[in-house]
Amino acid sequence: MNPVQPVQIITLTIDGKPVGASSDETILDVARQNGIFIPTLCFLDGLISYGACRLCLVEVKGSTRLLPSCMTKVQEGMEVVTDSEKLKSFRKWVLELLFTERNHVCSVCIANGFCELQSLAEALGLDHVRLPYLHPSFTVDATHDRFVSDNNRCILCNRCVRVCSDIEGAHTLDIMGRGIHARIISDLDNNWGDSPTCTRCSKCVQVCPTGAIKEKGRRSVGEKFKRRDVIAEIARMREVKHEEA
Repeated sequence: MNPVQPVQIITLTIDGKPVGASSDETILDVARQNGIFIPTLCFLDGLISYGACRLCLVEVKGSTRLLPSCMTKVQEGMEVVTDSEKLKSFRKWVLELLFTERNHVCSVCIANGFCELQSLAEALGLDHVRLPYLHPSFTVDATHDRFVSDNNRCILCNRCVRVCSDIEGAHTLDIMGRGIHARIISDLDNNWGDSPTCTRCSKCVQVCPTGAIKEKGRRSVGEKFKRRDVIAEIARMREVKHEEA
């Protein structure tokens, strides 16, 4: 077993601004503490970081490649750039790929106006897509009595899988397949409504950044009542209980 490294207080610069941080924090943690915006989609406070969406990539002096800020721990003297023409171009390219791989037609989506993908596109100035749309045709699973899973609107951020496994402990949801053919499944690719493991907790609905997983009967206005922050509250309460045990 590796010995636990003591936490140290270090200094680094983010976009030229000197900041203090603990050595166990990530670049994203420190940036947010200092009011510096870094776009994310797969990251959610309370869930184990996944580093898959690549939207939070930043430039670090001395590195020849872009680094995911949600997975990269800060170091003494590190010089980080979170906003440059190179990063803007790369992030727009990532968003374009997400929009073209699935069917994100905002005007007929239940999450319209409350979608994180839509919000990021607006924030990053994405007003058109240069790539051809793939128009996939995944089966919509509406067999559950409370929820609907529509892989046509899924961005494979893995939030629903992580919250189902790591927070709820059910591990009903998972990802099957690879690349553009990957999709969210229930248990061993059975109908969600037949799942013996689903606890019907609705955490997957709360964390979904788009309209891919939704509650039946919800209209678009209902999406604003999503409580994504509750996942972080649950995670922190568990940490406190673990430390007290």
